[in-house]
Amino acid sequence: MQFTEQFDVVIVGAGHAGCEAAVACARMGLKTALYTLNVDLIAQMSCNPAIGGIAKGHLVREVDALGGIMGEVTDAVGIQFRLLNTSRGPAVWSPRAQCDKQAYRLKMREVLESQPNLQIKQAEVAELILESTQHSALSIHPDPPLVVRRSSLAETPEAQDLANDQEPTTNNAIGFDRRPTNNDQRRVLGIKLRDGRTVGAPAVIITTGTFLNGLIHCGEQQYPAGRSGEPAAVLLGESLKKLGLRGCRLKTGTPPRLDGRTIDWSKFQIQPGDADPTPFSFRTKRVAHHDSQVPCYIAWTTLETHRIIRENVHRSPMYSGQIQSVGPRYCPSIEDKIVKFPDKTTHQLFLEPEGLNTNEIYVNGMSTSLPVEVQLAILKSVPGLEAAEMLRPGYAIEYDALDPTELERSLETKQIAGLFLAGQINGTSGYEEAACQGLMAGINAALKIKNEPPLILDRTEAYTAILIDDLISKGTNEPYRMFTSRAEFRLHLRIDNADRRLTPHGRRVGLIDDNAWDDFLAKQDRQEKMKRLLETTKLTATHLGAGALTRQIPADAEKPTPDLSAAIGSSLAQLLKRPEITIEHLVPILRDLAPEFFSAALMNLASESKREGHEFARAEMSSLGFGASAPEVANDTLPSALRNQLKSVETEIKYEGYLQQQHRAIERLKKAEQRHIPDWFDYKSVSGLSREMQEKLTKIRPRTIAHASRIPGVTHAAVSLVNVFIEIQGKRREQATAV
Repeated sequence: MQFTEQFDVVIVGAGHAGCEAAVACARMGLKTALYTLNVDLIAQMSCNPAIGGIAKGHLVREVDALGGIMGEVTDAVGIQFRLLNTSRGPAVWSPRAQCDKQAYRLKMREVLESQPNLQIKQAEVAELILESTQHSALSIHPDPPLVVRRSSLAETPEAQDLANDQEPTTNNAIGFDRRPTNNDQRRVLGIKLRDGRTVGAPAVIITTGTFLNGLIHCGEQQYPAGRSGEPAAVLLGESLKKLGLRGCRLKTGTPPRLDGRTIDWSKFQIQPGDADPTPFSFRTKRVAHHDSQVPCYIAWTTLETHRIIRENVHRSPMYSGQIQSVGPRYCPSIEDKIVKFPDKTTHQLFLEPEGLNTNEIYVNGMSTSLPVEVQLAILKSVPGLEAAEMLRPGYAIEYDALDPTELERSLETKQIAGLFLAGQINGTSGYEEAACQGLMAGINAALKIKNEPPLILDRTEAYTAILIDDLISKGTNEPYRMFTSRAEFRLHLRIDNADRRLTPHGRRVGLIDDNAWDDFLAKQDRQEKMKRLLETTKLTATHLGAGALTRQIPADAEKPTPDLSAAIGSSLAQLLKRPEITIEHLVPILRDLAPEFFSAALMNLASESKREGHEFARAEMSSLGFGASAPEVANDTLPSALRNQLKSVETEIKYEGYLQQQHRAIERLKKAEQRHIPDWFDYKSVSGLSREMQEKLTKIRPRTIAHASRIPGVTHAAVSLVNVFIEIQGKRREQATAV
C-alpha cells in the first residue's frame, strides 16, 4: 500500500498519555508523529489543573524516574506545592501541585516541539489500516452481548453513515458487534485521516482520552463532544468498534468554574503551600515558583445546599436514567455524595486557582451534571459564594473505552500486533494514570520496532506495574484510580526511592541521558555513604555534653526530652530507630562528620538557583554551617532537596526490619511469577476446571501462575489444577512430537 507519509510510530491523541508516549519514542531514536485535533490544546488539563496527590504523586515520580516529562513540566509551572500525608509513614507521602493551566499546556508543547525525531500534526484520525496475515479481508462473526448499552450518540449523522454499512445486529452494547475469528492474525500498517490521507507506521498508540464517541450531559441537555467546546472522535470510535475488541462505556465529570473577583475570600479557610516545596522531578533542584506560591481555600456545603440538591436530583442525568454508564467511584459528583451519604450535614469543597494570569477558580469537590440553574443555586448556598459568577458550568461526559484484559503487559493489544492503547481508553481516570501508561506504551512500541524485548515492570517494583497488572488481570467496570492500598509492598514503593527502582530501566532503554545518569549515581553513592556513617558512628558523651542532639528534640509536657545517656556506645543508626528520633535531630552531628554530603547537595542547589537568575540565599548556606559558624541547625532550615535525601536514608534505617520482611515476601512472589504458563496451554482440557474458570483463563491468558491467581473469581484450587496440568500437557506434547 502506498502511504502519504511514513513514520516508525504514530500516536493518536496529545493528552497526558500521548505526550509521554511521543517523547519516549522520539528520544529512543524513532521517527515519531503525534496526531491531535487541535495543536493549541496539547496536554490540556480538562479537569483540575493539579498534578499528583495520594498515590498519583507516586506515579509521577515513577514517570520521571524512567525518563518521562510530566514531573519536570509540573515543576516549571506549578503555583502551589504540598507534600501530603507527612503525619503518617513515608510509604504514603505524596507530592501534589496546583498548576497554571495555560502555562502547563504551553510548556508541554514547548518540550514536544523542541524534541528531535518528533512531528506534531493537526488532523482527525478516522480509522486504522490493518493487514491480515491469513486473509485479505476480515472474517467476522457476531459478538456476544455486553451489559453496557449503546450511546444515543450512535444517532449522529456520521455514526449513522457508518452504521448503514454494517450488518443488522440485536446487540445493544456500545457497538463492538463483529469480531474477527481467532485464525485471523492482524497487524497495524498505519492510519487513515479524515481528509483521505494515509500514514504508514508499524506501531500505533491510541491515547484518545474521553473523545471516542464522547457525549456531554448537563441537566436534560446532551450533545456530542470530546470535552466542552471540542468535537468528539466519532469516526475513529466507530472504526475501533469494528476491530473486535471488547469495550464498555464509562463516565466522568467536572465541576463549575467561578470568577475569583466575585468571591468573598474572607469567608474561607486558607490552605497555603509548603514553605520549601518538594519537586516532582529528581532532576529539578528547586521548583520555578518556589517563592511565589498562591494559596487555595477550603469551603463547606450547607444544609441549604443539600436541600437544593435533594429537590433537584431527579434532574441529574445520573439519576434520571439519561446516563447508563459507570462513573468514578472515588471522585463522586456532589449529587452522589448527598444521595449516598444522607447522614453527612456538610461536605468539603476546595477553591483552587487555575493560573497566575486568570481569575478562574476551580471548585474541587463539586463535580456535577445538574442543570445550570441548579448549579447556580447550589453555589449561592455556600457562604462566601453568594455573589459568585459562574464562568463555566459543570458537566458529565460519557465515552467509549476498551476492555483492558484485551492487552498484553506491554499495553499492546493481543488481537492486533503493533496496536498499543494508553490512558482513559483503557478504563483509567486521571492525568497521572494516563501518563504512566503513555510512557510504558511508548517505550514498548519503540522496543518492538527495534526488535527488542518489551520492558515489563514487576508489580513489586512500581505502582505503574500494579496499575497495568490490575487492568490486564481484572479489567475494570468503572474508571480505575490508583491508591497506595493497591500495593502489596508499599513501604518498598516510596516516592523517595522511585529513581533507585526505575532509573536503571530508563537508562537501559535510552531515556536517561549521561548527565542525569551521573547525577543519579552520585546521589546513590552519597546516600550509601551516609547510611554506612550512621551505622558505624557511635554516640559519645561529647555529643550529649555539647547538647547539640538534645536541643533538636522539642520539649513537650507529655513527652519530655528523653535521657539518652544509656544510649552512649550505640550507633547513630540504632538511635535513629527510636520513634522520637528523626534524621533532623542528628544533623548537627552529621554536618561535622560528613560535610561533603551537605556541600554536594547545596552546591547543586546553588548552581540551579544561579541558572534561574538569582543567587542561593547566603543565610541558607550559613544556617548549615558553611561560610559562618552555626552551632545548630533548626529543622525548618534544611532545603527540601537535602532534607529529602536524608529522609530517604532515615527510612531505610528506621524501617529496616519491615523492609526485610517485605523483601522476603517479594522473593516468594517472584518465584511464583517464574512459573510460566505456556502459550499452547489448553484450559478446556483441564479436568476438574469449571466452565467459568475455563472462560476466565482463556479470555485473559495469564502469563504465570501468580498472574492467574490475581484474576477475580479464579480460586486457589483452579490455580493448583493449572499448575499440575502444565506438566501433564507438556508431557503429552513431547510424546506427540516423538511419534
